[in-house]
Amino acid sequence: MQGVAPFTHQHDRADFRTLPQQPDIELYRAHIRSHTFDPHSHEGFSLGVIEHGAERFRYRGSQHLAGSGSLVLMNPDELHTGESASEEGWRYRMLYLPAPHLTAISGRRDWSFPEAVCHAPATARRLQGLLDALWHCDSKLEADGLLLSVCETLLPHGLGRANPDEAPHPLARAVDYLQACFAQSITLGELAATVNLSPYHFQRKFKAHFHVTPQQMLMAIRLQRAKAALAGGMPAADVAAACGLADQAHLTRAFLRRYGTTPVRYQRQVLALR
Repeated sequence: MQGVAPFTHQHDRADFRTLPQQPDIELYRAHIRSHTFDPHSHEGFSLGVIEHGAERFRYRGSQHLAGSGSLVLMNPDELHTGESASEEGWRYRMLYLPAPHLTAISGRRDWSFPEAVCHAPATARRLQGLLDALWHCDSKLEADGLLLSVCETLLPHGLGRANPDEAPHPLARAVDYLQACFAQSITLGELAATVNLSPYHFQRKFKAHFHVTPQQMLMAIRLQRAKAALAGGMPAADVAAACGLADQAHLTRAFLRRYGTTPVRYQRQVLALR
């Protein structure tokens, strides 16, 4: 699939595709030198490899550096950024795999990746080969076999789940409110009221815990929902309105900053094999 770089900088490019008969499993490949990704998240696990160069990103409140030969392994719905950490930028591949698919493929429910970056050149080379094969596969049977190999390759890194009985953080109620009302106009006072705090104390506690502002969290949720709607075939102009964005131009700017491509181009790519 040929890519047409939508970035301001001509050297940056990114491409998406989905797997045959499995439209909610996405593959991504990119070479980024100048673009800086705004905080965003993915609904499923983000599993990938740095092929060349180095990336710097913020995840769970810490800065991470991933160089060539590194695995990048992030859990669902975790906000993160991304920018180049080398003069030549970074070239990488990612697999976005919904948790139910990972459970179905592996037969395990206890997947969680405690380390976002792991320098493991041999494993990275194997994962790179598997992701490349997935990119070029044309049957569900072949894809299923390759996905199983991905699970086997990452199994040593992905069994770090915390105590499942651990109580959710009180601020999770505010995130639930954002998830439920993402298309509406939401005030800081409304959010603060969900956890019985003043707006001032809520904003401070929210940023200290999630490492983003409530507005950044809301935009990440809106863009994640927009991505799903585009993958479902909804026209971009309708997606903007359905996700609480001002218009299609607003959607395009926000989508590009978080996913490295335009909504229309993303939709064209992920719908190409259906």
